[in-house]
Amino acid sequence: CYYYFLQEILDTHDSISGQITPTELCQKCLSLIKKTKFLNAYITVSEEVALKQAEESEKRYKNGQSLGDLDGIPVAVKDNFSTSGIETTCASNMLKGYIPPYNATVVQKLLDQGALLMGKTNLDEFAMGSGSTDGIFGPVKNPWSYSKQYREKRKQNPHSKNEDSDWLITGGSSGGSAAAVSAFTCYAALGSDTGGSTRNPAAHCGLVGFKPSYGLVSRHGLIPLVNSMDVPGILTRCVDDAAIVLGALAGPDPKDSTTVHDPINKPFMLPSLADVSKLCIGIPKEYLIPELSSEVRSLWSKAADLFESEGAKVLEVSLPHTSYSIVCYHVLCTSEVASNMARFDGLQYGHRCDINVSTEAMYAATRREGFNDVVRGRILSGNFFLLKENYENYFVKAQKVRRLIANDFVNAFNSGVDVLLTPTTLSEAVPYLEFIKEDNRTRSAQDDIFTQAVNMAGLPAVSIPVALSNQGLPIGLQFIGRAFCDQQLLTVAKWFEKQVQFPVIQLQELMDDCSAVLENEKSASVSLKQ
Repeated sequence: CYYYFLQEILDTHDSISGQITPTELCQKCLSLIKKTKFLNAYITVSEEVALKQAEESEKRYKNGQSLGDLDGIPVAVKDNFSTSGIETTCASNMLKGYIPPYNATVVQKLLDQGALLMGKTNLDEFAMGSGSTDGIFGPVKNPWSYSKQYREKRKQNPHSKNEDSDWLITGGSSGGSAAAVSAFTCYAALGSDTGGSTRNPAAHCGLVGFKPSYGLVSRHGLIPLVNSMDVPGILTRCVDDAAIVLGALAGPDPKDSTTVHDPINKPFMLPSLADVSKLCIGIPKEYLIPELSSEVRSLWSKAADLFESEGAKVLEVSLPHTSYSIVCYHVLCTSEVASNMARFDGLQYGHRCDINVSTEAMYAATRREGFNDVVRGRILSGNFFLLKENYENYFVKAQKVRRLIANDFVNAFNSGVDVLLTPTTLSEAVPYLEFIKEDNRTRSAQDDIFTQAVNMAGLPAVSIPVALSNQGLPIGLQFIGRAFCDQQLLTVAKWFEKQVQFPVIQLQELMDDCSAVLENEKSASVSLKQ
């Protein structure tokens, strides 16, 4: 997929061999990062680092010592993964200016494979959100807002407004990573996935968004949100690329006790699935809810029909505790957030206020200045649930419900189902001005309704772009697999991807118009003043 997309979109000058050098590839991506700066996908662009890595990669290729499939490939990393010598902010005042002394394990593994680190991507503050709109560096804009497909549909609609302010959200909280891949500024990006934060923006940006099984990929160096649910996620433009990245990342880590012995074979190459007649696809009936848009519902039904027409068995299954998952997730998520955010006290690292009246006053002022309303609200909720008088009634009960939700999946797979097929989101991406009408908690509950139960069960899941909506915007569907059957899941997803042939985003107008957009939106966000 790397070279196909590059030649299709970037008008690359090929060498005689028909390939491109790592340095040329890096320079093309850096050029696009600058051209698409107004998307606000990146918080930090590590240009010097990337060019130096590209130079080293080029030398390895010339000497016949390539480190693997990722050698010389530009990647981006969500700004809640620690990167040695590169600022890691979590899009928060609390960590603005913080430079970690070490790399997260997943970052180090990418670098060990020769990948080029283009920069750190934007997100909701501390990954708490579903739109990538609540960070201190401003919201991320969905590249599809400027695509030829979307613009043509808008011109056909007499009621649509052709205003620059009417751009679309990326979804979140890994929206910066999704926008970076979608706009061709890199070829893979790391996100984090606690309740759908990789799959949600993948669906809105027309990408493959993969959440591995919990324990398959190390969390060391991922600044924690919810330890028991956080998983490093992968965003790419095709399933094969996601599999290659997974192969680089998967495996036990002595620095993360939750990782398990590597259950996958390396190199992690997906076989081509020619025959799906032996597959059984499960359709959870509880996911057919009134809020689901008619277009998503129709595509979900057509996807099931596609499998059935090719000989696969399609079964309706029940996940009876689905209706309790949002409340359960909220209790457990905020409880762990309250615990994890306690480390940001102004003493060891990060922001510290100027108040020296007392230790308590310094704590309070530091956290008031360092955290936004969303983070403070989740901390308050979590501490309430963890109070001695509330612990049994809230936290313990939520843990019991979590077990019931996990058992629902076990029972579904024990019935003979190989993978589950569900929607990823309720609808296509919505305009920013419409999205911010709801508060963060309401938005997250709505947008993660199909994704967060997977995190509570620790299962692998992947969102695959299926088709464009009537507005010319991507719609994705989700496949859920058995724990540690990530390879089987991706193999099925690869077959499905081949059948649907999702169209490539057409961004030539974006490249042509970006100078004018930048001129009009110089004050749109802090990150435009790099």
